[in-house]
Amino acid sequence: MSAGVAYALGAYAIWGLLPIYLHALRGVDPGEILAHRIVWSLATMAILLLALRRLAWIAALREAPAAVLRFFATSALVTVNWLVFIWAVQHGRTVDASLGYYMNPLVSLVLGWLLLGERLRPGQIACVAILAAAVAWLTWQAGSFPWIGLSLAFSFALYGLLRKTAPLGSLEGFALEVVLLFPFALGYLAWMGEGAGTAFGAGSAGMRTLLVLAGPLTAIPLLLFTAGARRIPLSRLGILQYTAPTLQWLTGIFVFHEALDPHKALGFGVIWLALALFALESAWVGWQQKREAEASP
Repeated sequence: MSAGVAYALGAYAIWGLLPIYLHALRGVDPGEILAHRIVWSLATMAILLLALRRLAWIAALREAPAAVLRFFATSALVTVNWLVFIWAVQHGRTVDASLGYYMNPLVSLVLGWLLLGERLRPGQIACVAILAAAVAWLTWQAGSFPWIGLSLAFSFALYGLLRKTAPLGSLEGFALEVVLLFPFALGYLAWMGEGAGTAFGAGSAGMRTLLVLAGPLTAIPLLLFTAGARRIPLSRLGILQYTAPTLQWLTGIFVFHEALDPHKALGFGVIWLALALFALESAWVGWQQKREAEASP
């Protein structure tokens, strides 16, 4: 196994097993968990950026106010993504949350078509149609819209779309996002402290430790992902990304014993079919392009 693959798998494994960590915090208000994730992520990123001596970007931001506005938008999207995921795990909906990250690549494809004018190949259109049919099936059988999966898929896809053209790298961009979110997180914790109190203030030392770990558990996989993305092709990274939702799905079924009725299982199966066809179609097009490039003089 190459170092790049190992780094990427490490990142996806942490993201995939994150529900186990969040389940250990059951009973804690999801908003408080989110606030602590922001606060301790900022502390972790400050230490990392100081250690790596990557601070020159801060001065450059003074001359790019539009970039800061873009990161306000990405901060809002990542907040929605985190909060929905935390809520889903704490309410026994980990399987539904994994659905969002399975759907994310195809949702990104649709957003690229709608917002960036990117052309879809016939095979990609077929995959999107299959995905839409699966969502319609899940909605019809459950009698309710699969809002958890779609909220996670669209918030993360829109986040990726905005970050794609952002002027900062992954670490610097994430540091700016948590800086922008920090006042809101601190204000929420202060408001809770004046009311019913916080789990951090009233909880045990173990509970406080778990909440502080939210920072490293957010920053470390980001570092691993960045290291992996620099070392392996994007196509291989795209295949490895399904490690995270697969681990989330397995955790929901076999660790948390969440119900998976036949109708939902069929919906998931159709989504996996769409993803398999998407991967095969991408691999086929890539092989053809490589073949044409080698044949050209």
